[in-house]
This record gives sequence, structure tokens and C-alpha cells, in this order.
Amino acid sequence: MFSKKGIIAASLTAALLVPSMSANAESISDLKQEKKQVEKKKAAISNKISAKKEKIADAQNSIEKSAKQVSKLNGKIDEADDKIKGVQAQIVKTKDEITELQKSIEKLQKKIDERGEILKERARAMQETGGQVGYLDVLLGANSFSDFIDRASAVNEIVNADEGIIEDQKRDQQKVKDQQNEVKEKLALQVERKDKLVDLKADLNNKKAVKKEALKHMEQLQAQLNKQRKKLEGEYEEALKVSKGVQRKIEAEQRKAAEKARKIAEAKAAKERAIAQSKLQSQSKAVAGSTVSAGEAPVVSSGTWMKPASGRFTSGFAGRDIGAGNEYHYGIDIANSAGTPIVASADGVVFKASPLSTYGNVVMITHNIGGKTYTSLYAHMSGFATSPGKVVKKGEVIGYMGSTGRSTGPHVHFEIHIGSWVNQATGAVNPLQYISL
Repeated sequence: MFSKKGIIAASLTAALLVPSMSANAESISDLKQEKKQVEKKKAAISNKISAKKEKIADAQNSIEKSAKQVSKLNGKIDEADDKIKGVQAQIVKTKDEITELQKSIEKLQKKIDERGEILKERARAMQETGGQVGYLDVLLGANSFSDFIDRASAVNEIVNADEGIIEDQKRDQQKVKDQQNEVKEKLALQVERKDKLVDLKADLNNKKAVKKEALKHMEQLQAQLNKQRKKLEGEYEEALKVSKGVQRKIEAEQRKAAEKARKIAEAKAAKERAIAQSKLQSQSKAVAGSTVSAGEAPVVSSGTWMKPASGRFTSGFAGRDIGAGNEYHYGIDIANSAGTPIVASADGVVFKASPLSTYGNVVMITHNIGGKTYTSLYAHMSGFATSPGKVVKKGEVIGYMGSTGRSTGPHVHFEIHIGSWVNQATGAVNPLQYISL
């Protein structure tokens, strides 16, 4: 049996302890309530993020449509340029033809003028001798029959010569008239072609203006996407900071209030980790024992750029969340079996082929296209098939698909940067503006 004093002491001790534990419980309850409020706020922000992510996705689709529109316009601009060059060549050719016709007309006109003078002289002579009577006098003045015959022959030759000159004159005059008409037709055709040239140039300028507007629209959308992305990242990061701060307070209070419960929780966590590790080892053995057939290298396409690997498109150039909160994806992902060949997307020089942070095994290539520098990046490789300093051609195998670095499965993460590579964000552009899947 307990003594009376012992019972009283125990009762006092219990009375002192109960308020302390109760105060602790209230503190934890308050913190949990605070955490609920923060989580509620975080959920609201997440909903806003989801809504904005949809807007970002829509904007990204619009950017991709604009990129396709620009690509089509480039083709139409080239066609218009070819048509303009064709019309200009026709104009030059017709101009040369007109010049030659004008020279021919000048020569004919000179002949016509010279014959005209001869015929005028002949007409004056006939007028002075009385026309046909002059010829008659020549014949009648013959001294003998033989002289008469000679004189008759001479008269016939003169008459025939006159008739020949007249025929030549008529023929050349008609030829001049025909060539003058041809010149008029060609000049009229030149006017039509010049009008057509004006229309073609106007159409070309209009296409260039549409292209400029489409590019401007793309740039504005890109700037809008970046602005939205930064805002989302800021809001989400702030929510995470608040939530983690509250969680730390709760953990501190819980450690004070229930040391034994913490140890039990640690033991339970250790047991769960052991089970998870065991499962992971079993899965690794299963994967190691299985055979996975790798995909084939993509067919080399026409144009400057091509896709870096065959497989399915799994992630685009935009904001996303793969488990660590909202983040911006500065490239595209193409997934396939481990070991699938990865090829150079364009001609260039390899300047990096080694592990790099979350990229895992990465290859970077410098390209000089149209006097402009580009950088392409291929991440998460299982192995390399190239080395720094090597010159590679479009479609040449540079490595193999894997899941090294921060990766959720075998795929290639592909980026294109305008200019030299500085970091993930600097100069990054949507690869779908350059390649087709």
C-alpha cells in the first residue's frame, strides 16, 4: 500500500505535469491549424498555377503555330522571289529584242530613203522629157534596125529596173510597218510585265510584313511565357517556404512532447526504408535480367536540322511539374528504349561529352549556320559515341539513350540555344521551331 504522503506527492506531480502536456498539445494543435491554413493557401496557389499552366500551354501552341506559319511564309517568299527574277529576265530579253528591231527599222528606213531619192530623180527626168514620149524619142532616133533593137533593150532594162526598185521599196516599207507593229506589241507586253512585277513586289513585301508580324507575335508570347513562368515560380517557392517553416515548428514541438514517439517513428521509417530498398533491389535484378531492344537511329531528313532520336514525344518546351514543383523545361524530351542511338541534329563540332549536373551524361555541339552560332544539347545518355573536338555530320551517332542525371526513364532531353552555351536558360529556344517530329 502507498502511504498517504506518497499519494499526495504523486497527485501533485500529476497535477503539475498535466497542464504542461496540455499546453504542448495546444501548441501543436495551433501549429497544425496554421499549417492547414498555409496548405489551403498553397492549394489555392496550385489551382492558380494549374490555370496559368493551361494558359501557358495555349500560348505555347500559339507560338508553335506561328513558327509553322513563318516556315510556310519563307517558302512563299522564295517563290515570289523566283517569279520576280523570271519576270525581270523576260523584261531584259524583250528590251534587247526591241533594240534589235529598232536597229533593223533604221537600216530599212535608210534603204527606203535612198530608193526614194532615186525614184524622185527618175520621176523628174520623165517629167522633163514628157514621160513615155521620152522613151519613144529614144526608139525613133535609131539609125538602123540593129540600133533600134539595142535601144529597145536598153529601154526595157530601165523600165524593169524602175519596177524592181518600186517593188523593193514596197516590200521594205511593209517590213518596216510590220516591225514597227512588233515593237508596239513588245512595248505593250513590257508594260504588262512591269505591272506584274509591281504586283509581285507588293505581294512579296506583304508576305515579308506578315512574316515580321508573326515573328513579333512569337517574341511577345515568349516574353509573356517567361513573365508568367517567373511569377508562378515565385508564388510557388514562397508557399513552399512558408509550409516548410511551419513544418519545422511542428517537428520541434513534437520532439519536446514525445521523444519516445519520435524514436518509434524513426524505427518505423527505418523499417519502411529497408522494405523499399529491398523492393528496389528486386526491381533492379529484374531489369538487369531482362533484355530490352533498343530503337533505331532516325532517318536523316532534308533541311539544316533533324530530330535527334526516334521515339515518342513526351515533354515540350514550357512550364511543367514532374514531382518537384513547377519548373520550366528548356528543351523537349523524346523517349525510347535504353540504348537507342542519338544523332547530331545538324553539322557541327563537339565541344563537350561528359557528365554535367542533372543533365547526366551530356553532349554539346557548336553549329555555324548562315554565319550564326547555335548550340545543341543532348542529355541523360547511357554512353558516348563521340568526343570533344570531333567534327560531326547531321545524322551521325553521338551517343545512346539512357536515364542518367535527373531522369524518370530512358529518353533524350534536347535543347537548342542561339549563340554559345552559357547556361540552361540563356539563349534557349523551342527546338520544334527547327525540327519536325
